[in-house]
Amino acid sequence: MGIVVQKFGGTSVATADLIRRAAGRAVRAKEAGNHVVVVVSAQGKTTDELIALAHEISERPDPRELDQLVSTGEQISIALTAMAIHAAGHGAISFTAGQVGLITDSVHTKARIQGVDAQRIHDEFAKGNIVIVAGFQGVDAQQNVTTLGRGGSDTTAVALAAVLRADVCEIYTDVDGVFTADPRIVPAARKMDEIACDEMLELASLGAGVMHSRAVEFGKKYDIPIHVRSSLTDAPGTMILEEVTRMEAITVRGAALTKDLAKVTIRSVPDQPGVAARIFHQIAAAGVAVDDIIQNVSREGTTDVSFTVAADDLPALVETAEGLAKKLGAQDVVTDDGVSKVSVVGVGMRTHTGVAEKMFKALADAGVNIQMISTSEIKISCIIDRASAEKALRVVHEAFDLGSEASA
Repeated sequence: MGIVVQKFGGTSVATADLIRRAAGRAVRAKEAGNHVVVVVSAQGKTTDELIALAHEISERPDPRELDQLVSTGEQISIALTAMAIHAAGHGAISFTAGQVGLITDSVHTKARIQGVDAQRIHDEFAKGNIVIVAGFQGVDAQQNVTTLGRGGSDTTAVALAAVLRADVCEIYTDVDGVFTADPRIVPAARKMDEIACDEMLELASLGAGVMHSRAVEFGKKYDIPIHVRSSLTDAPGTMILEEVTRMEAITVRGAALTKDLAKVTIRSVPDQPGVAARIFHQIAAAGVAVDDIIQNVSREGTTDVSFTVAADDLPALVETAEGLAKKLGAQDVVTDDGVSKVSVVGVGMRTHTGVAEKMFKALADAGVNIQMISTSEIKISCIIDRASAEKALRVVHEAFDLGSEASA
């Protein structure tokens, strides 16, 4: 028998009718001759509501207790999904991630998966059961509940698909697949039939919310085909594959917007070997992930170091950055919590020139000022003012004609 892993996001299990619809998909996959694992998120806005409640109680909730709280949303979803499958006349059993041996590190709210013991799932397959697993969560070596970060249910699903050697991992969501840009911001955005893992990984890390970036990493590492599709229709969605047709022919595959960023600048840092290492060691120790980094040209023995972080991480970072500035003898720390990042991605950039020039011209013509620039082999990103973010995404999407079938 084949193995199919299906993941349903919060909007796909938000009501009793939607849960029954999700259960029906799992049953159909079972009746087609497959073993089936269903990974579910918390219903609707449950996680947001729980986080808001935590912040009503405490300005800075303890991360361990926050994980303990927000993980409860998925427990509701798994039990209801199992009940729906029972009502349809099929065997099913629900598990928390800890109950199926999904072990993470101990970094609360941003944990990373270290291993999965799939034996319990195989035991349930042998009994003919559909297995429902709570997404987004795990346990560490001390049995503390952890969570994988927003969108982490995708990562749960692909990790389970990898350890089970599943034939496919289906990611059901409220959109039809992966688009050339966020269709809520860019009405001309077009659904792609397929996309390369490397491109999807960049888009996911740059704000394309349809997939969690670590889920794409798992898919690439373990060669798991991922099918992103709508939970509301039976139409095919977007396949995320190691390689796709016309891979190098298309220069830019998609555009993405990372909206809620903050820029931090430590001014007049001593321009000496090892200083940058000290700065980013301390920031990493504070549990803050840094995005783009720019160090200005040295002047009079000092330099400015600028970097971006998620806007939510700024309050936790300020104290660390100010402490570093004092220890290093830097002038001060300047922050801006109103920046965003617009990016274009495409494997074809490896063999085509002129992409940067076209992007910069499109932004200039629209009156969008570029504050920072970062590049990789298949990506160009620009830090801009958040007030211009959505306009920037639209003009860049148009500049590369991404809404045209010719870019398919």
